[in-house]
Amino acid sequence: MPFRSYLRKKSPSLFSEPAPPARPDHYLLAHVDGGARGNPGPAGYGVVIEDEKGTSVAQLSEYLGHQTNNFAEYSGLLAALRYAVDHGPRALEVVADSELMVKQMNGQYKVRAPQLIDLYQQARALVRQLDWFRIRHVRRAHNSAADKLANRAMDQANGPKV
Repeated sequence: MPFRSYLRKKSPSLFSEPAPPARPDHYLLAHVDGGARGNPGPAGYGVVIEDEKGTSVAQLSEYLGHQTNNFAEYSGLLAALRYAVDHGPRALEVVADSELMVKQMNGQYKVRAPQLIDLYQQARALVRQLDWFRIRHVRRAHNSAADKLANRAMDQANGPKV
């Protein structure tokens, strides 16, 4: 029996990923969402940022023009990362309902779409400027405030509402 497979059967923790560092006392929590109507179509993102006590500290949104859903998701992530880098604390937990983006940022999936590679690289560069970072996936229902902001941003494609 090969040595490696023997160890894996006896001690699976030897081959598992190390546990992420514990969340610091002071951090930001960003709920991130992006969307595109028609995909591609009118796109926008929404980000709700809270401090560690759950107090809202910022709401960010932007209409992105004609883009894809994944482009909008990454644009929201970049907005949250820039906020954390510029305003601190330099510790950020992101929750997003884009499983693709979360798995790409966690290194579980490769970024293959040419239009996302630059956004992914920008996000990784911003993450390196933080002292602590975590990103995790949530179901859409647990991201409703960011979804509402993203939809408001997409509404701008139709002009201001009266």
